[in-house]
Amino acid sequence: MRAITNFFDRIVQRYLPDAFLFAIILTIVVFIMGIVMTGSSPIQMVEYWGTGFWDLLAFAMQMSLIVVTGYVLANTPLIKGLLEKTSMLAKSPGQAILLVTFVASLASLINYGFGLVVGALLAIQVIKRVPSVDYRLLVASAYSGFLLWHGGLSGSIPLLIATEDHFLEESMGTIPVTETMFSSFNLFIVFVLLITLPFLNRLLMKSREGLEITNPTDWEDNSFEDEYKEESKDSYTPSDRLENSQIISLLIGLLGLAFIIYHFVTNGLDLNINIVNLIMLFLGIVFHRTPRRFLHSVNNAVKNVGGIIVQFPFYAGIMGMMVDSGLSDQMSLWFINISTEFTYPLFTFISAGLVNFFVPSGGGQWAVQGPIMIPAGMELGVDNAKTAMAVAWGDAWTNMIQPFWTLPLLAIAGLKVRDIMGFCVIILIYSFFPIAIGLLFF
Repeated sequence: MRAITNFFDRIVQRYLPDAFLFAIILTIVVFIMGIVMTGSSPIQMVEYWGTGFWDLLAFAMQMSLIVVTGYVLANTPLIKGLLEKTSMLAKSPGQAILLVTFVASLASLINYGFGLVVGALLAIQVIKRVPSVDYRLLVASAYSGFLLWHGGLSGSIPLLIATEDHFLEESMGTIPVTETMFSSFNLFIVFVLLITLPFLNRLLMKSREGLEITNPTDWEDNSFEDEYKEESKDSYTPSDRLENSQIISLLIGLLGLAFIIYHFVTNGLDLNINIVNLIMLFLGIVFHRTPRRFLHSVNNAVKNVGGIIVQFPFYAGIMGMMVDSGLSDQMSLWFINISTEFTYPLFTFISAGLVNFFVPSGGGQWAVQGPIMIPAGMELGVDNAKTAMAVAWGDAWTNMIQPFWTLPLLAIAGLKVRDIMGFCVIILIYSFFPIAIGLLFF
């Protein structure tokens, strides 16, 4: 384990480029693959790329707000105190790894955006309390919890196919979540990963013993700042009094929270990414108490979202080339052609993991693969629920080595993708086995 872990860490540290350059290289690779494998002309590939370039603008804004609102909420005295108290449960490096992995996994099961933010913020608090733990491995442990998201309450594929009038309803009908996220095979996968991932990451920590660890010394600058210094009120102008009015923050905060309550009363436990952002935004406004303190925190937070703003359009262009050229269809059909009724869920899972490299969005990937995998599975006699969840787990699986989803977490943690990806390779290899067993034998 020591040799393997350190090998992947050295390789990634030496050769993996910045996440932005990774997106550029991936763009070039898909461009060439489209020409060679689908017969598309260079002009057509350019058209597919440019047409799709802005298709993720709304999603990019959602991910940017995840970072900003999570940072702002965590900077409030109340949440900072809760994170500090939680971090006190870790007394040693091993306990730090176990705690961060388990909490991030539980948070990701609730909602994927929530999991990314909570994992990063808890890691920052834990490293302050246990400075001897490897910070890079600690953040990788936080990210490993994200592996569980598509088997949890915010899984986009199981939620979509449980909704009436979804785009594949005519061919597969609607499938309740009791047959997908609450099925025996999904619960097995979730339970095994939830219990074993913390110990896997602790084992990775053991394999690093004896090596020199260089932790950053400026994580406080990356996330938390003292925004509650005493301000003199003697020289306040009328505008200053408005900016420091607790009543204004309370009124707008209560209005937002009232809508959130209304949403849950009318829609049930619909914890989508917009609602998560809304909750963190208005709790941040209320807990910061004044508009000035809130805006000061926002100004610090927006420094962390540059990577998301710049890179997501490139991934949208990659998705455009994959879908419009038919390259994603070819990848899926190759796995279908070598499948039997028994192996189909496994090969669906693997194909989804491959496609996820180029279409790193759960909902987007289902739109690409669902119309291909569902009819093929039905022809082989495979249950539609298992086919859908095989795609879902494939999407979640290779997120461990796809920089797309690391951006919000790394922006908060103050690290680069190469800092954690070597550890994530080991997590990817290990997680293949419980997921494969669940899909094949349950």
